[in-house]
Amino acid sequence: MAKKTEKKKLEKKNWISSFMLVGEAKVNDYTYKIDEKSEKSDWIYNHLNLGVDCGEKYGTVYSELMGGYGADRDNVVYVHGKNEDGTDNFQDRFTVAWEDRFDEDILQSVGSFCFLTVGLEKDKSGKVFYKKFLTPYDAILYVQQHLESDMVVNVKGNLKYSIYNDNVMVKKEINSVVLSKIDDTSKYVAKFTQTMLLQKDSVGKPDRDRGIIPIYAKVLDYVKEINGVEVKGFVPFNKTFEYEVDLTNKELVQKTIEKVFKVKKGVTEITFEGDLIEGGAIITATEDDIPDDIKELIEIGAYTLDEALAKCTENTGREKRMVLRKPLIKMVGDDGQKVPVIQKFEQKYDDEDLLLDCLIKKEEPEEADDDDASFDVEDEDVFGDDDDDTDWLSKL
Repeated sequence: MAKKTEKKKLEKKNWISSFMLVGEAKVNDYTYKIDEKSEKSDWIYNHLNLGVDCGEKYGTVYSELMGGYGADRDNVVYVHGKNEDGTDNFQDRFTVAWEDRFDEDILQSVGSFCFLTVGLEKDKSGKVFYKKFLTPYDAILYVQQHLESDMVVNVKGNLKYSIYNDNVMVKKEINSVVLSKIDDTSKYVAKFTQTMLLQKDSVGKPDRDRGIIPIYAKVLDYVKEINGVEVKGFVPFNKTFEYEVDLTNKELVQKTIEKVFKVKKGVTEITFEGDLIEGGAIITATEDDIPDDIKELIEIGAYTLDEALAKCTENTGREKRMVLRKPLIKMVGDDGQKVPVIQKFEQKYDDEDLLLDCLIKKEEPEEADDDDASFDVEDEDVFGDDDDDTDWLSKL
């Protein structure tokens, strides 16, 4: 009997999961929750839900920040220290007492990545000055006091993944809010950079109407427990991204898949840059969609056809798209001899390494859906085997 191979531990070494928004801040009654009290504990917290209008292309994109303290407990802030050269030492972990979180002598020994940055004020010369905060609770208070609606800001942070009601959620967690020097609305952006894992079945069937290819990737993030099982480690979350390409250009599509998305064996790790696109997803009604009773109201003149169509048009809520644009290129090597390298690493893991017991729900198996959007390239060769007449590339 063959010896069972031990699964490789999932890790996020040199992993990137970040976002950047540049646009006009939108402040309203729902932007802040200040000194909110939890109904279940002594927790008192502040919450920031900041919308940034990044222009017509991207829409208004929301990011958030939350933090607080326990009213009846000894609170501490978990931090890490510095190396002798001033760089962060992530292994040197310690705590700072809540009442000492503004003590400059203590903060001198805290690594820079522990701080949140806010730059919303200018000095007499018009230069923005920045304040550092050790806790989200204090940073949010400062933002509330100084951020005004329509200020052009640059918001940065990290993408956090989790599962809620069997759906993968993506939270944009803020780590800096500063004034932007950009005054041209055409230069507003909503960008992300994400490392992901690709397998042989990660490339989906194209949506010709929208000009996109769905990419079924896996993204690692840390969880304490999932499905009632303690994990305290990284798990792979399923996340669908979109890749826009000219589907009428078969040669371009073929080269793109071959160069960027094709997985020869196991699991490939690759980092992409892309766009965050958020906005109202509106489904416009046609005359055939109007119910008979409303058509009768049109006949008697109570509504015009245009008014009835407007009433029957459905706003399905906010669409949230993560559109891949290009693989990340990084300069590597010694100074003076650096070379550009695509951040793509083949056979990072085996497929079995991603099959964690905590992600498997013990349920009755369901019958396969013939209309499933994903497919196995072993059955349907996305990469253009000339002998496979089911290849969708040949049908473009």
